[in-house]
This record gives sequence, C-alpha cells and structure tokens, in this order.
Amino acid sequence: MTRSVSESGSNIELGGFERDTNYITTRITADGRDGYPVEPGRYRLVAARACPWANRTLIVRRLLGLEDVISLGLCGPTHDSLSWTFDLDPGGVDPVLGIPRLRDAYLARFPDYSRGITVPAVVDVPTGQVVTNDYAQITLDFATEWTAFHRPGAPQLYPRELRAEIDEVNLAVFRDVNNGVYRCGFAGTQDAYEAAYDRLFAGLDRLSERLTTQRYLVGDTITEADVRLFTTLVRFDPVYHGHFKTNRSKLTEMPVLWAYARDLYQTPGFGDTIDFDQIKAHYYLVHADINPTQIVPKGPELTDWLIPHGREALGGKPFGDGTPPPPPALTERVPALREPA
Repeated sequence: MTRSVSESGSNIELGGFERDTNYITTRITADGRDGYPVEPGRYRLVAARACPWANRTLIVRRLLGLEDVISLGLCGPTHDSLSWTFDLDPGGVDPVLGIPRLRDAYLARFPDYSRGITVPAVVDVPTGQVVTNDYAQITLDFATEWTAFHRPGAPQLYPRELRAEIDEVNLAVFRDVNNGVYRCGFAGTQDAYEAAYDRLFAGLDRLSERLTTQRYLVGDTITEADVRLFTTLVRFDPVYHGHFKTNRSKLTEMPVLWAYARDLYQTPGFGDTIDFDQIKAHYYLVHADINPTQIVPKGPELTDWLIPHGREALGGKPFGDGTPPPPPALTERVPALREPA
C-alpha cells in the first residue's frame, strides 16, 4: 500500500483512519528565522494536481501571483510505494532539481527520513533539500510572509482581523470534511465507516446552512477557508462519492454547496488549477486496496461546472477591491472544460 505517500501520511488504527500530521515544520519567512528567508527564485514548490492538499498551494500561488517567484515542479498523478515521481517531465527528471523522485529531496536533508514522502513540498533549489511539507502552513506563509512579492491586486487570503474566524472554520472543515472523506474511504470496519459518514454529512449540512446567506465562508471575499473547502468539494462527485462511499448525496444534489463550488471553480485561480483526469487517475489507480481492478470511471459529466451559479446575488466580490490573476502560463495550463450546450 502507498497510502503514506499519497495521503499526506496516514494509517489505519482500530478500524478507523488516522492521519499522520507530523510534518517538517521548517518555515520560509521574511526574517529567515528558520534559516530559510523569503527569496525570489530560490525555492521550488513540488505539487501534484491530483492531490487536494497540494492543490491548495497551486491555488494560493496563482491567486497571489507568486508564479514568477516560486517555481513549480509537478509530479504525475500516480506513484509507487517509495515516492511521488516526476514522470510528466522529459526523461522522468525534474528539470530544475535534476531528480526523478521527490524522495531524493527529502533524503538530501534527512538521510534517515522514514515518514511519508508527501506533496506539497517546498524544496531549496541551491541545496536540493526539502524545506517543508507542512501543507497547512505553506499556504498561510504564502499569504503572510511573501507579501512583498504579491501581484498588484492580490486578495487578502488571511487578513489579520479575520484570522480567528478563519482558523475556527478551517479546523471544522478539516475535521469533518477534508479529512472526513478519507475517514469514510479508509475505514476498516462498518462502525468506523458509518460514524465517519454521519460526521461528514453533518459537517456538509452545517456548511450548506452557513453558505445559504453568505457568498464566502468568512467575510465577503475569498479567503484561505474557501481554498481549503473547495479542493474537497471539487473531488466529491468524480472520486469521493463512489470511491470513498460518501454516497448520501452527490455534490450536484446539494444545491447550496454545488452553487458555491461552481462560483469558486469559475473564479480565476481555482478551476484553472483542476485536472479532473489526473484526479481520477490518482485515486482509482493508486488506491488498489480500495479499487483492486484499477478501473477508472468514465463519468461523471463535468461541463456542469460551467453553468452560472447565481451567487452574486448574495453580495461580496471574490477579490474585494483587487483584481483576478491573469491566465496561467502556457506551461501550467490544465485541460479546459467545454462550455455546456
């Protein structure tokens, strides 16, 4: 099994899914207090479009305009028991780091590293050593430590006056939804699965109620909280509903959350980071213990993501007084969905 590689570290205990949350907590900061100062061109974000935790960093990097400041290495959607690999690149080698496996960057800093080789990870290019894989902190630091290099018009994703509320919402979303789908999918007993299932949909119902009268989770613009919820919602029907047995309702059958998710998908910086083919390939091919045939479903229909959402009526603007990011560079574009007929 490769779960410790693909799912940001995890294991099964007493029939329930327990996420390994011991990450490399070194931070890249403006003052360089951990030995890694903010410096344009020095660091490489290694991500995979398939992974929801890595997807967050892709969205935040786009929204803040850090593409020319922090380079991007993309792993393919599948991997083996050792590591994510750079099989999308010519020769299977990252063109900047010169390595075939993300594991090489981890071992360059920690020769005896024995935990999961996870994405996202930030690598120090001059040394080839991993700096951090603390996915939750990476995006917060992009928003707060790299401000000198944000694009003009970049949104305030973690504004100081809303941080307490954002943190509270993020904690509930992680516990009940982001991690909740995994608790369903990797449950080892019927009781553990049913408890996780009930908790997940109770959490989704609470979020639906919250979003009935407000366009975004916190405040009247997009924040870190919306990024974190979106990456689970966008995978719900293509993967979690069937593969993880979260089948009380499809996202498309939860009207408020479905409109909210479409609103974000159609916001520059969100949908233009999503590759549905890679998402499906990852879950259905890598999780052979759940899907031993490794058959990847053809569905569901995806062009519905482009249907108008109507949530402008709730007020708020995605970027506040700022502006949307420009289109992604050609080298970072994902397959586009066709407009519905």
